[in-house]
Amino acid sequence: MRIQRCFTVEGQSPYEGIEFRTTTSEIRNPDGSVVFNLQDINVPADWSQVACDVLAQKYFRKAGVAAVLKAVPEDGVPDFLWRHEPDHDAMAALREEDRFGPERDARQVFDRLAGTWTYWGWKGGYFDSEADARAFFDEQRFMLAAQIAAPNSPQWFNTGLHWAYGIDGPAQGHWRTDPETGETARTQTAYEFPQPHACFIQSVNDDLVNENGIMDLWVREARLFKYGSGTGSNFSSLRGENESLSGGGKSSGLMSFLKIGDRAAGAIKSGGTTRRAAKMVIVDIDHPDIEDFISWKVTEEQKVAALVTGSKINQRHLNAIMRACVNCEGEGDDCFDPKKNPALKREVIAARKAHVPENYVQRVIQFAKQGYTEIDFRVYDTDWDSEAYLTVSGQNSNNTVRVTDEFLRAVEQDEEWSLKSRLTGETTKTIPARELWDQVGHAAWASADPGIQYHTTINDWHTCPASGPIRASNPCSEYMFLDDTACNLASLNLLQFRDADGRFDVEAFEHAVKLWTIVLEISVLMAQFPSREIAERSYKFRTLGLGFANIGGLLMSCGLGYDSREARSLTGAISAIMTGVCYATSAQMAKELGPFAGFEENREHMLRVMRNHARAAHGLNGGYEQVSVYPVPLDAASCPQPDLVDHARASWDLAVSMGERYGYRNAQTTVIAPTGTIGLVMDCDTTGIEPDFALVKFKKLAGGGYFKIINRAVPQALRTLGYSDKAIEAIVDYAVGLGTLANAPGVNHERLMERGFTPDKINVIEKALATAFDIRFAFNKWQLGEDFCTEVLGLDADAMDDLDFDMLAALGFTKQEIEAANLHVCGAMTLEGAPGLKDEHLPVFDCANPCGRIGKRYLSVESHIRMMAAAQPFISGAISKTINMPNNASVEDCKESYLLSWKLALKANALYRDGSKLSQPLNSQLLDDDIEDDEEESAVETLVAQPAQERARIVAERSAMQLAERVVASEKTRDRLPDRRKGYTQKALVGGHKVYLRTGEYDDGKIGEIFIDMHKEGAAFRSLMNNFAIAVSLGLQYGVPLEEYVEAFTFTRFEPAGLVQGNDRIKNATSILDYVFRELAVSYLGRSDLGHVDPKEMAFDAMGDGADEGKAPALPAASVVSPGYTRMAQMGNLYLVRNSNMGGAAAEARADTAEAVAAPAVRDQTVKAEVMAAGALMRSGSGEVSGAMAVSSVSQTSSGNGSSGGAGMSRVVEARMKGYEGEACSECGNFTMVRNGTCLKCDTCGGTSGCS
Repeated sequence: MRIQRCFTVEGQSPYEGIEFRTTTSEIRNPDGSVVFNLQDINVPADWSQVACDVLAQKYFRKAGVAAVLKAVPEDGVPDFLWRHEPDHDAMAALREEDRFGPERDARQVFDRLAGTWTYWGWKGGYFDSEADARAFFDEQRFMLAAQIAAPNSPQWFNTGLHWAYGIDGPAQGHWRTDPETGETARTQTAYEFPQPHACFIQSVNDDLVNENGIMDLWVREARLFKYGSGTGSNFSSLRGENESLSGGGKSSGLMSFLKIGDRAAGAIKSGGTTRRAAKMVIVDIDHPDIEDFISWKVTEEQKVAALVTGSKINQRHLNAIMRACVNCEGEGDDCFDPKKNPALKREVIAARKAHVPENYVQRVIQFAKQGYTEIDFRVYDTDWDSEAYLTVSGQNSNNTVRVTDEFLRAVEQDEEWSLKSRLTGETTKTIPARELWDQVGHAAWASADPGIQYHTTINDWHTCPASGPIRASNPCSEYMFLDDTACNLASLNLLQFRDADGRFDVEAFEHAVKLWTIVLEISVLMAQFPSREIAERSYKFRTLGLGFANIGGLLMSCGLGYDSREARSLTGAISAIMTGVCYATSAQMAKELGPFAGFEENREHMLRVMRNHARAAHGLNGGYEQVSVYPVPLDAASCPQPDLVDHARASWDLAVSMGERYGYRNAQTTVIAPTGTIGLVMDCDTTGIEPDFALVKFKKLAGGGYFKIINRAVPQALRTLGYSDKAIEAIVDYAVGLGTLANAPGVNHERLMERGFTPDKINVIEKALATAFDIRFAFNKWQLGEDFCTEVLGLDADAMDDLDFDMLAALGFTKQEIEAANLHVCGAMTLEGAPGLKDEHLPVFDCANPCGRIGKRYLSVESHIRMMAAAQPFISGAISKTINMPNNASVEDCKESYLLSWKLALKANALYRDGSKLSQPLNSQLLDDDIEDDEEESAVETLVAQPAQERARIVAERSAMQLAERVVASEKTRDRLPDRRKGYTQKALVGGHKVYLRTGEYDDGKIGEIFIDMHKEGAAFRSLMNNFAIAVSLGLQYGVPLEEYVEAFTFTRFEPAGLVQGNDRIKNATSILDYVFRELAVSYLGRSDLGHVDPKEMAFDAMGDGADEGKAPALPAASVVSPGYTRMAQMGNLYLVRNSNMGGAAAEARADTAEAVAAPAVRDQTVKAEVMAAGALMRSGSGEVSGAMAVSSVSQTSSGNGSSGGAGMSRVVEARMKGYEGEACSECGNFTMVRNGTCLKCDTCGGTSGCS
């Protein structure tokens, strides 16, 4: 092939005109500890410090690079492409420690990547001449150095280590198909053939231990995770729970194996460093276990909530019991006897009310008796990497449900849907399609999983259906092809193609697309693969994954709102050009080298798909061949640069005509990937097809620290929109702030000096303001010194330790003065309200989330979906993108988003509702800062300091408590039972003595009286029991809660006692009273913990012991309502269906009533909390948390100069206000994680949960 030059000049170095600088790369944890340090590295001068850090930490080879290399001559290969190896003779003169080391120059990396591609391209016959090979080599090196394009991470890790440095090692179990012989064999070394592929799809058979079976898949996944790649599999071939096994038993089902694989992936992680493995789990909508799969993560999130809440409850009550034992003065063991220690009794009763296990209560008392004075009960939190999340399953993968058009039409028409056996194909269960769809919507709303893949649409655009259907995808959902195939990715930085006059340089873009298509094709030639099947199929189909990044930055620079027809048209045109040129290049390579091996059997199918792509590029609304849902065609009329439409149509016309003549070298060519880590290397403001996440960024300095800078697309957008330089400066200052209190309104140097600040202390504050996002974080005792604060400023030392302490407020500044100064110093971090900015231009600067503390605007859910729909008709794979939803989005909103995606012919959809994960704080808390009442302010600050689940629990408890207080206040008179009342009679034998328990109930089902009768027991005891029951009944009617009686009389000991017969839930009792109140607790309070039989064992689907086999069903004695009570004989025809929740039915009914009454109060409390949350959170960073009873601890860290890093929660809030997700990176610990496609990436170190 002929290679033209566009960026370089023949005979000149490709680095000519690119300035390089020497710098140090260092990444630190928030506590100041060093994660990574490499000094004296050479990088392009224009690269940001973050890009340099990612290159040095992630992509530089850390060891094994020889100080002196020698060329290895090879016949038929130009000398500039000869590979190199260590020159041991020359290195003998060097000290041993100087002979090998790391890469230290970015040019080393660029040369080994581009050189290896060119070397294998030459050997594969991709270049017409040596001049073409050298042009290819130079052009690639320039594009890497100029941040025009970048390949996926495995290329940076592995490519060129053998070619450039002679690095090698023992084989790792990889396979390769020889292009000359077509034979597949194991490779003999580790690096001669690199593994450059990021994305894999692997099949799994319904077999336990054989090759390609379930356990074999975990091994194959581990091999990929170890090298930083990601994999996805469709598990629908696995049989469902209770389906037959060949040996006559029953299968444990799909979910049991998914949990095993989840734990395995969590143990390995990607490359051994990321937060979780890059893994996709896919299940078809007709699988017998689909309901369990849909709700999997919902259930696991609930477990986390239970662990977190339960651990805190246990710690609080158990420590209180320990204190009651220790802080007691009594004789002998009186302090450990609840009957003799009132404080202990009170705490024991409180613990029982909170459902603390009885044996733990007893254990703590025994510890205290043995001389212990404190108990260490571990408290869990909702942090992603905490033990709570590590304990549950389902956290190490993205989950997706595959739906067909048939199912979605059944949803629309409210039809039944059949779940099919994996063995026989017969229907195992029929369920309304809408009910199953509701489950999907609720799960996505509650836990952000599962996503949806549209099976019919995916296969309508499948280029090789004769070779099998597409059933799965990679973890990020952009690569979708046949099982056991792989894809290597690369992305082009679109902003680098924008000329100074605003024109998109389409000619340079087409040139870059052609060269990078060749790079990815050569990568298939040189690669080794983790299994024989993947090696053979990758050789046969040669799928590629070229994409782009920074579309959000390009659109903003052009003055186009992300949610506009013009933006969608421009994105569609660029996507059409990219894929059209890719396929035209693929056809050109097929002319020279032949089409891919699977082309002929799929020829007609592939050409049909190509014609459909071309129709969309020509803007046609009909005429598509064999497509169930028509795509969104290119909107030529709205494109702001008309020549892009011409290029798009011409490229597709060429791709189709050449494909008809020569075929194609590749079955797929393009995807839109998340471009996580490589997006940072290219200094992209936005990744993939995503909009920006914040307008103001915090850029890292080479010497450490950060500075605040406006998104570089903002000034350019303002110029495009016609604003003058002076107006732009004012708008940027409004967003970023001036960074100084000099001449600030409200709080300034003069007013601070009036309160005792010295020039030195003001200078200290000024230095801290440079990186502060709120001035209150600069005013704390760690910055100023505690002595200065107490002795000069007169502040109270204890007050400064409080979580809600605000130093500026304590010094007498009003809230309005502080906010005015805040805006002056730190800026609004949004353009909303900027001076001189026209309202009609605000949509240009809309981001995925509200910006700053006062921002209200953000992109709608529909805008994300329609942008994807504009690009999807021109992408041969799919698009990785998270669709952000606000916290107040409903389940219906989720379902509507999924349906809209289907109707717009998307291939996949992944939703993320703000707050759907316990591990992430609500973004909506940061929207308002309107706090008026100081008393409420302090309470809400304490509330907001808790994790999200704990906040909800506290609000609900307080509302319920207020309701209970009102109810108790009204119950000072006796509430008599109706004359004719319902209830039940329970007969049982306790220790061989018959006991009849009879209850009487109010009309609402609440218990109001009990009768206890003993058969053949002494007259005195029988009468005593009868009178005791009357006393209890009077208490119940005067409002004494049944819970009080249960806590007082369970576990009492006296005869008769022993085994219980005749009661299906209680099997032992320590006394008659113990039995009676256990029975009442189980029946009316739902206290299953006081019964001895698991309610699940009594469910309608539980297996019995065979004693009742063949007998008729229960008679109307088990019916819902007594026909005698209702005086309606036909009531005898109604029967109660027993289930696991039958115990405590009345309690559930009362709970429903209470919920209906309490719900408005809960909502009011929640609204109030959200309104006041921001101010409370702002102050949470200026104090310490102390006291043993704190519900959640907030750790303080100090740096060497005595300044504080702020509280843990304040770092989370600060991150959210900067536009980050609020999670800590597990690699470097910084709170700089951003959503990236369907994954997350760290803006500090480049760590990512994806595979690109």
